[in-house]
Amino acid sequence: MAAGAARASGVREVPQGRREVWRALAVLEPYCAVCDVSYVVHGTGLGTTFVCVPGRLDGSPDPGAPRGEIVVWKPGHRVDTRLDLPTEAWTTRIELADTDSGGTRVTMTLALEPREANRLVQRLQRRTRQRLVQRTLDAELEKVPAHVDLAASAG
Repeated sequence: MAAGAARASGVREVPQGRREVWRALAVLEPYCAVCDVSYVVHGTGLGTTFVCVPGRLDGSPDPGAPRGEIVVWKPGHRVDTRLDLPTEAWTTRIELADTDSGGTRVTMTLALEPREANRLVQRLQRRTRQRLVQRTLDAELEKVPAHVDLAASAG
């Protein structure tokens, strides 16, 4: 990991089966009401590219909108995405496993890698980035049940 990079992992269990959870967390819909984010998706599976914008998208996304790609795609088991921003790149890994009770264990790992070339600046900001990544991870894990419920209600 680069000098200023930060990473955090966590787990959330839900009672729904892996198939339902996969559909809720790995399949990008045009709009996610849980996150209030719109996606413009090109492709399916590995290599899929997307643009994401806050809120509902009316028209085309701004040329400077964050762009991402699915970099690992193992249906029902794991999906990794990379989101490129001007100053940093975020990688999200979602891994699914069955629980003994028939539910799903969601393991999520977030990584933030700054694009700042100055190593001293990277080192000075690392602790702040680590707190940001941990807070973001905690918030994303908290939303997992809402994502699953939304996907189930959509059919």
